[in-house]
Amino acid sequence: MNPLALIIFVKNPELGKVKTRLAETVGDEKALEIYKALLKHTKDVALQLNADRMLYYSEDVPEEEDMWPDDDFQKYIQYGEVLGERMYYAFEDALAVHDKAIIIGSDCASLTPEIVAEAFDALDRFNFVVGPATDGGYYLLGMKKLQIEMFQQMPWSTDQVLPETLARINALGKTVYQLPELSDIDYEEDWKKHGWEI
Repeated sequence: MNPLALIIFVKNPELGKVKTRLAETVGDEKALEIYKALLKHTKDVALQLNADRMLYYSEDVPEEEDMWPDDDFQKYIQYGEVLGERMYYAFEDALAVHDKAIIIGSDCASLTPEIVAEAFDALDRFNFVVGPATDGGYYLLGMKKLQIEMFQQMPWSTDQVLPETLARINALGKTVYQLPELSDIDYEEDWKKHGWEI
C-alpha cells in the first residue's frame, strides 16, 4: 500500500454546470472547453506523482472510460451535503489506509507535480500543509490526522477560507506549512493572465 493519498475533487464536465462564473463572459461552451483543459492539466500533474490517486466525481462515475485511466485512478462519488462534508469524508477514506493525504481541485492551471511533492514532504515536519490561492481560499490542503475542525462551518467560496483555516490550525496548537500562492481559474481575466489558448 502506498502511504500517500492524493485526493482529487472534480466536477463531471457537463455543459452549463462547470465554471459558471467564467461562463458569464465567455459562454457555456467555452467554459466547458476551458474546464476540460484544466481537468487534463490536473490529470497530467497527478500522473507524475507516486501516490494513490483517489478521484472523486461530483455527480457520478462515468460508465465508459473517460480521460482518467481506470488503471491509474481509484474512482468515487463525492458524498455529503456541503463541500466541507464531502472533503471530510474523502479525507476519512484516505487516512483510514494512508499515512498522509492531500486534496486538490481542478481549478489551478499553475499547479505542478513539484508543488504537490513539496506538500507531501512538508507533512514529515508539519501537521498541515496549505496551498494559498490568490482569491483568499486554497488550492491544496494536506494532513496526516483527520481534523473535523478544518471542514465544519467554513465560509466556503469566500476570501475568508484561508485565514479561517490558518486560525483554526493555530487554535489547535498545530503547525502548518504554506506553499507558494497560486491563482485559481474562476474568471475570464484569470484565464487570460495564465496565457493558455483554447
